[in-house]
Order: sequence, then C-alpha cells, then structure tokens
Amino acid sequence: MELNAILNLLADGEFHSGAELGEVLGVSRTAVWKHLQKLEPLGLPLTSVKGKGYCIEGGLELLEANRITDAMNSAARGLIGELDIQSVTDSTNEQALAKGRSGYICLAEQQTAGKGRRGRQWVSPFGKNIYLSATWGFEGGVAALEGLSLAVGVAIVTALERCGLGGVQLKWPNDVLWQQRKLAGILLEMSGDVDGYCQVVVGIGLNVSMPAQAGGAIDQAWVDVESIAREQGHAPVSRNQLVSMMLSELLPMLQNFQQQGFAAYRERWESLDAYRDRPVVLSTASNRVSGLALGVSETGALRVSVEGREQLFNGGEVSLRREGSS
Repeated sequence: MELNAILNLLADGEFHSGAELGEVLGVSRTAVWKHLQKLEPLGLPLTSVKGKGYCIEGGLELLEANRITDAMNSAARGLIGELDIQSVTDSTNEQALAKGRSGYICLAEQQTAGKGRRGRQWVSPFGKNIYLSATWGFEGGVAALEGLSLAVGVAIVTALERCGLGGVQLKWPNDVLWQQRKLAGILLEMSGDVDGYCQVVVGIGLNVSMPAQAGGAIDQAWVDVESIAREQGHAPVSRNQLVSMMLSELLPMLQNFQQQGFAAYRERWESLDAYRDRPVVLSTASNRVSGLALGVSETGALRVSVEGREQLFNGGEVSLRREGSS
C-alpha cells in the first residue's frame, strides 16, 4: 500500500515536498527517504532537489481499472470476471494459472519472472509496457485450441490499428512485428483436461515505451509503440487505452473461438503475415528445414513448400525465421 501511495503521488512528474510525502505515507519527514528507496529496485528515475522535493522524471502512467473498463465496449466489459492490477508480480501468467477462473484478467506494472516462448525471460521494466494474462475455459481440450495463438495475434493487431498504428504484422505462431522487429509476444498455457474441459491462459507482452537500458537485455531486434507512433506522426498512445482496446478485441474472440475456430480468422491473419511468399528456415531440437512460406491452414498450421512439396508444421518447439536472417 505504501508503494502504491508513493507511486500515485509521484506519477504526475511534478516535485512533491518531503512534508507532503510524509503526510500521505503517515510517517515523519525524516522517514520519507527510507520509503522512497523502495522505488530504486523498480528502476524508476527519482530526482531530488533541495527546496523542491522529489519527482519521477517524465512522470508515469499507472494502469487504472476504471480507465480501462470505461473505454471498453459493453460486450467485452461484460465478459470480465475479475480485473486484477498488481504493482509487481512474478508472472501474470502464473497468477492467472493459479486463479484458474474464466474471465480473470491479470495486469502488472512489472514482472520479476516474466515468461516468453521456449523458456525465454520476458523483459518487464516497471510501468513502461503491458503485461497481460487472461484466463478462459474451453471444452474439447487441446483439439479445440488449434490456431488460438494466431487468433490472439489478430486481436492484438486490430487493437493497435484502432489506436492509430499502421503497418503491424504477424509472425507465425506467436509474434507481433513492425518492420521485422518484435513488438509483442503471445504465450498460451493450459491447465485441466487435455481431452475435455480446460483453462487456457493467454499471456501477452506488448512493448509500449521500452527504456533503452532494459531493451539491451532483449536478444533480438525489438520496437515499441512509442517509437512507431512517433515515426507515424501520432501522439503517444496511453497504456490504459491500449489495454482497453486489446481486451475489447480479445475477450469476444475468446468467447467465440470455441464455436468458430481459427477458420474465422484465417483470412485476416494471412493478410498480416510478415513471411508470406518468403524463403524461411524452420528449426526444431533435431531438424532444420528450408522452404517457401505459403501461409497457414484452417487449423493454423504453417504451410511451407519444401523442395516443391507442401508440408504442414504445427506450433510447439518450432522456431521460424526468414532465410538469411540471424
């Protein structure tokens, strides 16, 4: 609670005196600095000026449940079971898996153990990006989930377009790209019956305003929403607005996916395919295949022409890259 109180006060980027902070925290002025030191592990740039007080340089847009839900369409808003916004957590996916309740949405300002695909760590600086996990129940087990990660990608791109960002593309099976740089990633995790009723956690990490220092830990080319908006001549996009648009697209898609399947999203996905008709390399733990990307099947499998013959590849531990790229 003390951390939230400090952040809420300093989020405006203005200077606040030690006396003012002490009053909010309910501590003496001399004890204020001890509480402000809690910001250091978050990587927030705290400035102290004698006679003026303390500020977070540039301010901070914190996620707010009311701002998010108020901007959502009514249909999507009605699908939320619980909107849980945490300051710091290990992983929003882990929180959602533990809840195991359809309609549970977990957001965090920072993850200490954020997860990417294939065991990678998801870089998660405080208050700069979006770390979102949504839980949804499905009948039919694994078979009912074919192509779900691709449909999630379509929902993300549609949300970004609604926020004015153009040129965003998709890379099979889990990545959102802009000019061949990674903008967002998707991680699905399942619990329950592999053949019957199961709970799926849809984890989404979206780079919004990635600090260069934090971005240095990412092992591939990346981009953020702030950079795209600047290049396209748009004003900065609010994180709360982005979450609202994402949930407005994501939740109805999850509700309809059981009945519609990926086939309903295939045409849209293929129009966003960053690798269509390009030479690609697919790698698994034991094999490496080169061919020409042809798009995806009605179940979301990747179609590749290998030595003139079409082959289908499903997700899992398959890595895809363009021929000639590192």
